Amino acid sequence: MKIGSKVRHVLGFTYIPALIVVCWSIAFFITSAIYNGVGVEPNDFVKELINSLLGFVIFFCVAICISKFTGLNQKRFLMFQTLKDAMQQIARGDFNVNLKIDSNNGKNPFGDLAENINHMASELNQMETMRQEFVSNVSHEIQSPLTSISGFAKILQNDELSPSERKHYADIIELESRRLSKLSDNLLKLTSLESEHHPFERVPYRLDHQLREIVLAFEPQWTDKSIEMDISLDKTEIIADRELMNQVWNNLINNSIKFTPEDARIKVELQKNDQEAVVRISDTGIGISKENLAHIFERFYKADKSRTRSVNGSGLGLSIVKKIISMHKGIIQVDSEPGKGTRMSVHLKLTRVESEK
Repeated sequence: MKIGSKVRHVLGFTYIPALIVVCWSIAFFITSAIYNGVGVEPNDFVKELINSLLGFVIFFCVAICISKFTGLNQKRFLMFQTLKDAMQQIARGDFNVNLKIDSNNGKNPFGDLAENINHMASELNQMETMRQEFVSNVSHEIQSPLTSISGFAKILQNDELSPSERKHYADIIELESRRLSKLSDNLLKLTSLESEHHPFERVPYRLDHQLREIVLAFEPQWTDKSIEMDISLDKTEIIADRELMNQVWNNLINNSIKFTPEDARIKVELQKNDQEAVVRISDTGIGISKENLAHIFERFYKADKSRTRSVNGSGLGLSIVKKIISMHKGIIQVDSEPGKGTRMSVHLKLTRVESEK
């Protein structure tokens, strides 16, 4: 084997994976320096996209230089060209990329690189689909109350309306305005929670006191429906963001009251063991069907209004609940059956200090 051939062999099958790592590392440090310099840092999706594109640009520039000195053959040049075209396609926002380069049982590094590009394109395509669905859902949810407000505002211009009719339409406008305000507030909350800059202050406090205060705050609602509240709370101190956890319990208890019929029963339990605190909120309400159960934490998800807890809501409340619980390294489980009620179980891990109390 000639020396030139040996060099090409080593470069092609040994150094390319290392070169990819080096190029991506250089891209990471370059973008980090730029972000620090300008004082602006994009979200994670944009950062990953920029790092990936810059990494590929650096890789191909280095690869072209190497090809000039090592005399890479036409086949490898075509592979480079194929990868380059794929990256340009991704850069244009077209993520329908499916490279087919045989890896020859792991001996061809271009095959591994092509598989990684295919995977990246698939992930970016999925994220783009989710983004488009999110924008579509937001537009729909905002348009609905705006249409109602506009329509009833025009009706109010009719001088022949009686005072009772005028008050009725004004009440509807007020209700839709509050709905729009709540939607905007929930969107801001969810966006803030998913950013890296949301304030998150964990402090020690009594969870049983917090739950009791929230149940009492909802007393007008459950007494108005003659609902029996069964409260069983173990003395428990946790370390968590109290304000965020307030949102969790407010949402879950409000849902139970909202979707439980009159003269029914809601049970709020708090149990503590050596490793975790478990909060269970059980009701005898309308329940959730099995096919809807797997989707209730998705943004804007709404099922049949007669069979779901999303009635008169935007479908963001439980998404916020799940995000907050995840931030606390906890989990939430749902057990439900249509016509028999729902039980929400929140598991919060106790730290060593908490578990010794």
